[in-house]
Amino acid sequence: MAVHNIVVIGASYAGLGTAHYLLRHTIPSLEKANRSDSTYKLTLISATTHLYHKVGAPRFLASPDLIPLSKAFLPIADGFSSYSPSNFELVIGEAISLDDAEKTIVVKDTYDSKSPSRTISYSTLILATGASSESPLWSIPGSHETTIDALKSMQSALPNAKTVLIAGGGPAGVETAGEIASLFPKIEITLISGTDRLLNRLRPAISAAAESQLSAMGVKVVHDLRVERAVPDGNGATKLIFPQSERVVDVYISATGIKPNTAFLPKSWLTEKNYVITRDTTSLRGPIDGVYAVGDVAGYSLGGALDIIDAVRPLCSTILTDLSAGKVGKAMPFKQTVTETQFVPIGPSGGVGSAFGWRVPSFVVWLVKSRDYMIGMVPGVVTGDKFVKA
Repeated sequence: MAVHNIVVIGASYAGLGTAHYLLRHTIPSLEKANRSDSTYKLTLISATTHLYHKVGAPRFLASPDLIPLSKAFLPIADGFSSYSPSNFELVIGEAISLDDAEKTIVVKDTYDSKSPSRTISYSTLILATGASSESPLWSIPGSHETTIDALKSMQSALPNAKTVLIAGGGPAGVETAGEIASLFPKIEITLISGTDRLLNRLRPAISAAAESQLSAMGVKVVHDLRVERAVPDGNGATKLIFPQSERVVDVYISATGIKPNTAFLPKSWLTEKNYVITRDTTSLRGPIDGVYAVGDVAGYSLGGALDIIDAVRPLCSTILTDLSAGKVGKAMPFKQTVTETQFVPIGPSGGVGSAFGWRVPSFVVWLVKSRDYMIGMVPGVVTGDKFVKA
């Protein structure tokens, strides 16, 4: 009996949710409908052994006492222990090349550089590789141990720092400034934004409220300024090069933009900004038949949790109808949330935000995110709790 190998590349929020849904619902439906034709297997390729709850990075880096790192990094394998080896395989490694003609992926071990690369064949491919940031504080650059070391280094540096500069006026930068200011009120903190205001995805009035809250905490906000180069001075400080000036600070934190993890993919599969082409935002079909994309790496995505959580079921319904030639299931169109929705904590007591176009008060931001950065949801992400039911 032929084996149809469904390969998911990427094991963060999008990849884990998709893999669990396919294993629990899609594959059983396909096998029931195609008993005599083929059997199905899911291979999950992950560059890291652990899921990193990067949502909580602003609090993780500020202090080891607020949320232990043991809650921020959870083993991926534990969430898939209930599946049969005949139906599921977890491959730890980074996808470094893909041959679309042969339908093969070359994977290199991210923990053992001496280990030989491995070639994996796919029948159906789901790309959920996400995006990476400049700093390992916000994403895992291979081994999760690199990010743990970066967080611990920051935790050690902050108590002795007199000056901190944070580059990036988005949620990560704003949240980090708030966390550090609440813990270390004597530190001179500067937050720089490359545009004319903070939090560009929220309306100007909310941006202004965020800046006002930060100013009240002693944070200096500077707009229309970017760091051209950051050079460690050899004594623990960092020399920052700006277009027309220089400055040395005790601690420098880059919280600037992200880049999609698509270097291994054919250029014909990518948009001008190197995100994976999605032919429409309802089916989430990718650049060619049999290839799909979900989460931050996909061209449809606006970023944020809703573009992941809300997309998993529609994506898997599309895969089910495609692989069964329309004989099983019914396609569930993805309905993207395009109204203003974002929660941005500014310290542990609240923050600013909007939900589906409605501005929310600070206590709602605290209730949803600021109190613990949703750390309680992490075990359920690994085990796919949100997708137990179809």
